Amino acid sequence: MSLIQNSVDSSASPETPSTGTLKQPRTYQVRTYGCQMNVHDSERMAGLLETAGLVAVEEAGPARILDTNGEAVPDVVVFNTCAVRENADNKLYGNLGMLAHIKESNPGMQIAVGGCLAQKDRDTIQKRAPWVDVVFGTHNVGALPVLLERARHNADAQLEILESLDVFPSTLPTRRDSVYSGWVSISVGCNNTCTFCIVPALRGKERDRRPGEILAEIQALVDDGAIEVTLLGQNVNSYGVEFGDRLAFGKLLRACGEIKGLERVRFTSPHPAAFTDDVIAAMAETANVMPQLHMPLQSGSDKVLKDMRRSYRSKKFLGILDKVREQMPQAAISTDIIVGFPGETEEDFQATLDVVEASRFATAFTFQYSKRPGTPAADLPDQLPKEVVQERFLRLTALQDRIAAEENAKQLGRKVEVMVTASSGRKAAETHRLSGRAQDQRLVHFSVPEGAQIPRPGDLVTVTITEAASFHLVADPATMADYSLRRSRAGDAWDLAQAESCGVPTAGGNDAARPKVSLGMPSLPVRTA
Repeated sequence: MSLIQNSVDSSASPETPSTGTLKQPRTYQVRTYGCQMNVHDSERMAGLLETAGLVAVEEAGPARILDTNGEAVPDVVVFNTCAVRENADNKLYGNLGMLAHIKESNPGMQIAVGGCLAQKDRDTIQKRAPWVDVVFGTHNVGALPVLLERARHNADAQLEILESLDVFPSTLPTRRDSVYSGWVSISVGCNNTCTFCIVPALRGKERDRRPGEILAEIQALVDDGAIEVTLLGQNVNSYGVEFGDRLAFGKLLRACGEIKGLERVRFTSPHPAAFTDDVIAAMAETANVMPQLHMPLQSGSDKVLKDMRRSYRSKKFLGILDKVREQMPQAAISTDIIVGFPGETEEDFQATLDVVEASRFATAFTFQYSKRPGTPAADLPDQLPKEVVQERFLRLTALQDRIAAEENAKQLGRKVEVMVTASSGRKAAETHRLSGRAQDQRLVHFSVPEGAQIPRPGDLVTVTITEAASFHLVADPATMADYSLRRSRAGDAWDLAQAESCGVPTAGGNDAARPKVSLGMPSLPVRTA
């Protein structure tokens, strides 16, 4: 779950005519599940709600309504759902059930459900949870405020599911979760027919944005202080199919390299079948494209890949990795893997282990196959027993944990540039460290030498790696010479956003149009003797 926090629109607190006092604005919360595309959509939902005059619940001051735990209860709760995993609907209905009693005792509260599960289940949601006010799909995110107002005015639940995209989400108002980095959608939908995946049925066929629109959005993010963008698409490297340019993605990466002030460009996720040499060349030759690649494998067995309708085989997959590393030796490569696909034999699973061993992934997102109604794989014979899938899953994760630790150990003694993030590690209070991401996306926890200036989120520090584990790196500079700080435009934007969220006037510019994000300034705990 994530709370997408947004700015307070001054027009949301009009004077009440009879009293002349300020009317308290309605509050909202967006709860996000699933992939980066959902995070991107949630930022648009939050932007739409803010444009309609609502205020993020944590920014609204003293709460009028508290739940049994003393937490503020929003006037509007929006669930942006995922339908990929088997327990997605259980999670949703469990959360809806917990809100039912709160809503019953708080007339006027509204609940909306959107995203992939809403697109799939449609009227099932209102049958199982009749207290839900609005159900909307992946194709009509922009209708959310209208549907909420209609439900409130008519005192009746609203269901609106479109079969094709209404408005491209990136053209909608947005409220970014971060001032130093941002998501930029280059396409929506998918033209592939993987047998395990329900996304094409829920997101539709691929639709591509024009390059000029994408670059204009990136420029706007940079103008607001961002120094990092991640290009999003179900298959980013098939970008251009709609307007007939198979080399469009590589060209887009190179165009990003021309944007002054943009320091880091990432993208997710490509499809191995469509990954071409021109993209590898563009990555290697464009200075701000980071040496990091997320390349979904799914299985190392050619038989299973065929059953999945993944139009590549293990040899091609490994060949892509070889080409990437030939041109970018320091590249960190991550992947997705499904264990226990129907019909997977022990021989098939061993083939996956062999490809994982050869690939040397920095990170792998591993999943146990779960049957999703509506997908071809759900009807395949030879569905594997849970205990078999679990045993294989444990073997795979043990292998990948070992490989990740070995690959991270190669970073020891290496100097890396880290972009500081707003969140620190779980043990930050004990370790007195801040956190950030290296250029290759590895997570780095680092300490600041005594007497050195503390960085802000968005600033960049250069440190030497002193410890390595499977899932993170550590840098504890021994002296000031082992630590350097580069204050960035993104750090300046962070300072500005913090000042504005506290109501501090700022000189110049249109404050109302500038994003205001309250993420909580990370603090560096003071060391004690």
